[in-house]
Parts: sequence; C-alpha cells; structure tokens
Amino acid sequence: MKIRVGHLYPDYLNIYADRGNIAVLERRAAARGHELEVRAIGMGDVVPAGDVDLFYVGGGQDREQELVAHDLAGRADALREAVDGGAAVLAVCGGYQLLGDSYVDVAGTTLPGVGLLPLHTVAGERRMIGDVLLDCPWAGETLAGFENHAGRTLLHDGAAPLGRVLAGFGNDGASGFEGCRTGRVYGTYLHGPLLPRNPWFADRLLADALAHAGLETTLEPLEDALEQAAHAVSAERARARGGRS
Repeated sequence: MKIRVGHLYPDYLNIYADRGNIAVLERRAAARGHELEVRAIGMGDVVPAGDVDLFYVGGGQDREQELVAHDLAGRADALREAVDGGAAVLAVCGGYQLLGDSYVDVAGTTLPGVGLLPLHTVAGERRMIGDVLLDCPWAGETLAGFENHAGRTLLHDGAAPLGRVLAGFGNDGASGFEGCRTGRVYGTYLHGPLLPRNPWFADRLLADALAHAGLETTLEPLEDALEQAAHAVSAERARARGGRS
C-alpha cells in the first residue's frame, strides 16, 4: 500500500521549509495505513512517468530556478505523459512558475516552462510578502499560507485559479487570483510550508495520488485540532494584513 512520490530537485528548490510538505504527507498517509515512498529526482535523472503517483516541486530563488529550468523543460514530455495518465502534481512558488509556459526573471532572461499549467510569469521590481488567505469554492474550503515573490503570474483565459484572494497579494496583486489548478495539477505561491496548516488540501493530494495508484481514495478523518489551530492563526494574520495593496 505505497504512495509513490517523485520529489523534483530537492537539493535546489526547498526554500521556506517547503520540504515540510512531504513530512505532512508521510504522516497523514501513515495514519491511514499507507507508506509514502519518496524518490528524489535530480538533474539529469529519468522521470519515471508511470511509476509516480504524485510529483512535488518546491520553491527557490532565481539562481536555483535558472539552474533547473532547462533540465526540467527537458522532462516536459515525460511529465505530461504522467499527468495524462492521472498522476498528481503540487508545485510551490518557483516550482509553480516553472510549471507554466515561461518565466522572465528580473534580469530579463526567459526561462522555459513545462506547460502543465496555463500561465506565464514575469518578475517585477517589488516583492509581494506576507500572510495570505484564499477562498477555494471548488473545495468549499480556505487555504492559508505565506507568500514572498517578485514574480507576477498571469493566468491564461479560462484558466482556473487555486483560490480567490481574501487577504494578501496572490498571483499578481491585481487579479484577485492565487495559484492555478487543472485536473490533478496544483500550483501556488503559498509557503510556510503549506500543508501543515491546511490538512484538507494534504488529504486532497493523497486522495489524488491513491486514485492514480488504484487504491481506496476515501480517507478517514484524522484528529486535526493542532492543524486547524495553525490554520486559524495564519488566517487571522492574513485578515489583519488586509486585502490586496
């Protein structure tokens, strides 16, 4: 009863404790009797398209993004094959930007994306920093986290955001959208890490991964009092911060 996770570039893209998202998935899977088998996928490694249930990629600075961007773009076909086969993907911040069509960094260099999400990103001069609260009507839930990015991510026409911004900046500080989702692929700027304070989203990812593995996708509820308290604190900080500015 294994859930197979492919962790892309863990040595390069792991800012703001993004690796903690893997720890949350491990604990929540184990509580239901499942084992998380995590495989690091680094520079030049083969992407095992049919043998991964969930791909994860964290965030990094421009230097790290530039180091991995062309290598990642070279995996576009394999990643697309995996997604078409039902694999799930979670990408955070820098990883989120690289899942789009392109990213133009602060130096004006255009980095290629893998095209898994309908968006593109252009770096701005002003960083967007602080707690964020999102409304996710597609799930009937809210997401709370922390953003710190200079990139302005623009969704293509018809693209679905991960959520609507209740407080914070979001993708670009103007559209009112944050993140992007399509099928089982999710991208977001939310660090913190994201999953400890949003257990419902962690379980959504586990259910998606289990579905790809052909296993039971109904997850029994867990005691999430601590996680819910963390969510409430983060949400309150975001509300105190106010709306987009």
